Amino acid sequence: MKWITRERPKIDRIACPWLIKNFIDKEAEFIFVPYKDILQKAKKLNATPFDIPDVEFTHYGQECTFDYFVKKYKIDDPAILIIANIVRGADTDRHDFAGEAAGLWAISAGLAHNITNDKQLLEKGMILYDALYSWAKYLFKQKHLQNSPFENLLHEVYTKILVDAPKEKKKTPKWAKELKNILQDHVDTNLTFSLKEFSNELGINPSYLSRKFSEHFDNLNFGEYIRKVRIEKAITLIQSTNYSLTEIAYLTGFSDQSHFTRIFKQHTGKNPSVFRKNAAKSKLRTKGH
Repeated sequence: MKWITRERPKIDRIACPWLIKNFIDKEAEFIFVPYKDILQKAKKLNATPFDIPDVEFTHYGQECTFDYFVKKYKIDDPAILIIANIVRGADTDRHDFAGEAAGLWAISAGLAHNITNDKQLLEKGMILYDALYSWAKYLFKQKHLQNSPFENLLHEVYTKILVDAPKEKKKTPKWAKELKNILQDHVDTNLTFSLKEFSNELGINPSYLSRKFSEHFDNLNFGEYIRKVRIEKAITLIQSTNYSLTEIAYLTGFSDQSHFTRIFKQHTGKNPSVFRKNAAKSKLRTKGH
């Protein structure tokens, strides 16, 4: 059976082919094309489209396409259910769904950045999910430190000295104040965000900045905070300009409108189009008074 989806896969569009090959159809063939060509090519090649809006195999609510495949084909392997949480968290930017979601996103984004050929990217991604499946099936409860006495000793020392030490009221460090100003400058100009770039500008080790970031930015990690900033910018543009939603998605740094719509709804509870209509009605009511 042939399956077709958007080019440049990262999470769902690699996880789903891996699931299909291993649990649904070993002879499956996968085709990656530009978004605008998917439905036309699907009809021409007799291929089933997936991970795009308005088709059967797609996102439903907070669940991603991988979740739908699992339900559709009644896959009850416990390891697959573990992976489903991780894929969902990585693909929908909800890293709170599973602790491993942020890592899967980081590795998948890095693979996509390094490999520009989609078929080669899928081949490497298959290896990634083979490893993830082995971990979920055989190593899920195993901790890294349990097999390393030396690292375990270091962990105990860290816990006693730092974690169990009396907590003092934290002051906002100078670098956090400066970083907030830098982020605001970027959101008002080009929306290019790089933790490494900011760490260089502040003269701070990037690992330290990444580790300490959430303490001073609403308990959000760097990626979550940037998405929050982008959505706030999008709200401003929706309320104060006549830009189309596609233009706003581009101006706020989202890769495509479907991704923008999904993240916007997570933050506001409404689709951008509904939010815009409500904002327009609110303006009319205000003018009427």
